[in-house]
Amino acid sequence: MAAPVMETVVVSGEQPGPGLWRVSNSQGHVLHILGTVSPLPEKMTWLSTEAEEVLADSQALLLPPDLKVNIDRNMFRIMLLVPSMLGARNNPDRKVLKDMLPPALYAQWLVLKKIYIGRGSSRSIERRRPILAAEQLYAAAIEDADLSNRSIVSPLIVKRAEKLKIPLIRPSHKITIENPRAALKEISKSSLDDVQCFAKTLQHIENDVETMRARANAWATGDIEGLRALPFTDPGADCIRAMLSAPTMQSHGLGDSSARIRALWLAAADEALAKNASTFALLPMGQMLKPDGYLADLRAKGYEIEEP
Repeated sequence: MAAPVMETVVVSGEQPGPGLWRVSNSQGHVLHILGTVSPLPEKMTWLSTEAEEVLADSQALLLPPDLKVNIDRNMFRIMLLVPSMLGARNNPDRKVLKDMLPPALYAQWLVLKKIYIGRGSSRSIERRRPILAAEQLYAAAIEDADLSNRSIVSPLIVKRAEKLKIPLIRPSHKITIENPRAALKEISKSSLDDVQCFAKTLQHIENDVETMRARANAWATGDIEGLRALPFTDPGADCIRAMLSAPTMQSHGLGDSSARIRALWLAAADEALAKNASTFALLPMGQMLKPDGYLADLRAKGYEIEEP
């Protein structure tokens, strides 16, 4: 008889978090990178002493890259978009999840929905697009595992930098949608290829909850080797790719956003290393540790990297 699988106990209380990566150039300038992880233990408090001390001696804070979609209209016009925005949350043509998914995948969904969500919200969630239904299920599973997706690292570091009057570098790929009403109506009526996202998320919930717990513990306790040993599964990346690859999204300039924001961050890192003796940076740990991640790009540029 096989031994029962023991659930990982999620740590709580004050925890130190991981050390910092040091990326240096020939001038001796250093980019200190703190890798972030989500989700983290729900009842953990991060002891940020080391990070705050390094930040205090830095001349800039380099934040993770992001995508900003600007709506070229005033607030009154934005309020008129609410009905279209609500429509975009649901499947087109009044379809429900059963209509959108292969039978086996829908049956898997029903089992997990009963475990993590229950029956109370069945009607509304069954009308949601698969991407949004998967997101709601994932959030419920995370909470059940004593984990939290709330961001505790970035807000603390940003607040500290602002208090010290340290400049913030925000690499952002900005896209302006000049006719948002038409764009949202188009999205609400279009079919997004999000079944892959839905399937990956369900697979992640079924197979990787213990991995998420172990990864959260490893980050909290500063166990870098533990982090390296764990896979960084990312169903969210599949969802983002599915959404951005839709013809509707590509027609509005969103198709190559991932490559653009990566290039923007690397350019910002180059500039910060050339200009500042010390720069503090935040990046998702998965992007740092993967073989073709951001650290691999920095190595390829000739920078020296010292790991914690």
